[in-house]
Amino acid sequence: MLVFLAGLLWSIVGVALITVAGMWIYINSGNWLLSIAIGITLGFAIYRLQFVKLAKKNLNRIHAQAPGKDKVCLFAFQDKRSYFIVLIMISMGYGLRHSPIPKIYLAPFYIAIGSALLLSSFHYYRNLQ
Repeated sequence: MLVFLAGLLWSIVGVALITVAGMWIYINSGNWLLSIAIGITLGFAIYRLQFVKLAKKNLNRIHAQAPGKDKVCLFAFQDKRSYFIVLIMISMGYGLRHSPIPKIYLAPFYIAIGSALLLSSFHYYRNLQ
C-alpha cells in the first residue's frame, strides 16, 4: 500500500505543477514551445540524475519495513530528511510564486520538477506487489 501511495502522491504533485505551469503559459501567451521544451529537457535531466535514485531509495526503505509488520506508518515511504527537503521545496515554490519574477519564466522550472516527479512515480507503480 505504501508503494502505491508514494507513487500516487508523486504523480499528483507532478501533474499539479505541470498544470500550474501550463496555466501560466496560457495566460501569458508567451513562447509556449520554448517554455515547454526547456521544462521537459530539465525535467528529464532531474529525473535521471536525482529523482530515480530517490525513488529507488524510498522503495528499498518501504520493502525493508514491510516484512513481519502488520502495520507500517503511512509516512514511512520517505525518511525524515526527505520531509525536511519537501518543506524547503514547498517554501521555495511559495516564495517564487509570490515573487516579482514573471510567471512565464517560472513555468519551465515548474514543468521540470513536475515532469521529473511524474516520471519517477512510475518507478513506484512498477514495484507494486
